[in-house]
Amino acid sequence: MRLRLTAAYLARAWKAAVIDPAPGIRPRTVSQLGVACKTALIPFPYLHRYEKRYMARVFVTGSSDGLGQMAAQLLLELGHQVVLHARNEQRAKDALAAVPCAAAVVIGDLASIAQTKRVADQVNRIGVFDAVIHNAAVGNREPKRLVTEDGLPHVFAINTLAPYLLSALIQRPKRLVYLSSGLHQSGDITLHDLAWEMRPWSGIQAYSDTKLHDVLLAFAIARLWPDVLTNALEPGWVATKMGGPGAPDDLDQAHRTQVWLAVSDELSATVTGEYFYHKKLRSPHSATRDPDRQEKLLRFCEERSGVKLV
Repeated sequence: MRLRLTAAYLARAWKAAVIDPAPGIRPRTVSQLGVACKTALIPFPYLHRYEKRYMARVFVTGSSDGLGQMAAQLLLELGHQVVLHARNEQRAKDALAAVPCAAAVVIGDLASIAQTKRVADQVNRIGVFDAVIHNAAVGNREPKRLVTEDGLPHVFAINTLAPYLLSALIQRPKRLVYLSSGLHQSGDITLHDLAWEMRPWSGIQAYSDTKLHDVLLAFAIARLWPDVLTNALEPGWVATKMGGPGAPDDLDQAHRTQVWLAVSDELSATVTGEYFYHKKLRSPHSATRDPDRQEKLLRFCEERSGVKLV
C-alpha cells in the first residue's frame, strides 16, 4: 500500500506507533518524517496497526552508501518499509540524510562480533522482517592481514562472519538475500586456513574467498531452512566506492536484483537456493552446492563466534 500522507496524519500515526528503541537504533522522529516525506508517495512504518499491510519490511546491511543505499531507496520507491544499517553514529546520520523516508537505522561495526550481535538485537527489537539483504562488505584492496579485535582478518569478519551471525541471530525472515561477486569463482574451495593464519596474504584472494563463503552460506541456509527463500547474487563490477571509477558494468542494474529477490512475487523470484545476475539465473561455482563444504564453513563460523546456526 502506498499513500500520500499529510504531515498531520503522519505525526498522529507516528506518535501512536513509534517503537521503544533499543540502544543504537535511531528511529525517525515525527518532525523528520513529516518534513522529509510529506510530499512523497511513501510507505509508512507501522501503518499495519491501522490498516491491512501490503508492504514488506526489509533490513539492508551496509546501507549508508553504495549499492545498499541504492537498494534502500528503490525499496522505498516501490512502497516498502526499510531499516538501514550504518557502522557508526556519523554514518547513521549520513544514511538518514540520504534516505530520509527510512523507518530507522541500526548501528554497529560488523568487523566486531560483539557489535554484530548488538546489531541483531536492535533489529529484533524492531520486529520480524519480511526480508534481509546482506549487502555489507569490504573490498579487495587491503594490503595486509588486518586483524580485528576478535583475531580475525577484517575482510573475513565483515564479508563472511557477519552475515553468518546476523542470519543466526535475527528472527527468521521470509527471505534472505546475500551479495556475492563473480570473483567467488576464484575462491579457495578447500576452505583451508580460513583465517589466513598460515597463508601469505593476498587481498584479492581473501576477498574472493569471502564471496565464495557468501554463496556457501546462502545455499547452506536454503538447505537447512526450506521455509525461507534464500538466494545469492552478483551485482556486477560497478562504479561504487568499492568497485572504483573504472568499473565496466551497469550501475543502474547493480541494485535491482537484490530488491527483486527481497520483495517480488514473480515466480522467478520466489525460488530458493539459486544464484542470480541481473535477475537471471547464473551458474555459481559447483563447489558451493557441496553440503560438506557448506557444513565446514558453518562449523568454522560457529567455533570462532560461539553462535550456532540452528
